[in-house]
Amino acid sequence: MNQMNTWTQVDRYITERLIPHDPVLEKVLAANQEAGLPAIDVTPNQGKLLNIWAQMQGAKRILEIGTLGGYSTIWLARALPAGGQLVTIELDPHHAETARANISLAGLDDIVELRAGDALEQLALLEKEQAAPFDLIFIDADKPSNPAYLKWALHFSRKGTVIIGDNVVRDGEIINENSSDPRVIGVREFYDLLAEEPGITATAIQTVGSKGYDGFAIGIVNRNSEETAG
Repeated sequence: MNQMNTWTQVDRYITERLIPHDPVLEKVLAANQEAGLPAIDVTPNQGKLLNIWAQMQGAKRILEIGTLGGYSTIWLARALPAGGQLVTIELDPHHAETARANISLAGLDDIVELRAGDALEQLALLEKEQAAPFDLIFIDADKPSNPAYLKWALHFSRKGTVIIGDNVVRDGEIINENSSDPRVIGVREFYDLLAEEPGITATAIQTVGSKGYDGFAIGIVNRNSEETAG
């Protein structure tokens, strides 16, 4: 049995035992596939991990940068209490249209605000709208922009906000200081900012599974936004 096959089977084992059958989420994944979206959704066990993190945080306001078809959005939104809100941002109009339908299917229209457009432009609009700080921020969009997304995440944080970044190992390529891949460069600059910014305490963990070899970064903000470099 090759390594990748083992990882996939372990993911399947975890999912079968710890994640109840969910017809809505299965329909969401099927809709994403039918719509031709790239198969880069978080896995079910990763989705549940995001849900658990949001519950542990007691999050009432969540910001997600990078919606794709809304699979991770639904996992996160389901962790919110009554009156909670999730704002999610998606660049691709087709992805956003698919996500809107999936969010409606999950009965989360009143909880989720999907903003279609360039994430940096939408984040600037949120600032103009004087959006309140978020309790949890999930960064899972284009990797070259990760440093800019992290700066905005710090801006929209308060002391205690949890910031999570996905795909921060990239098959181990993050240790290649000579990489010309803009995604790797963006993630390396993301790490540099995490290391240099005193307003956040962070770590990262490597993961393997059906999506291959990658990882999550997670940090907790230890200053209010006006005290950080955001």
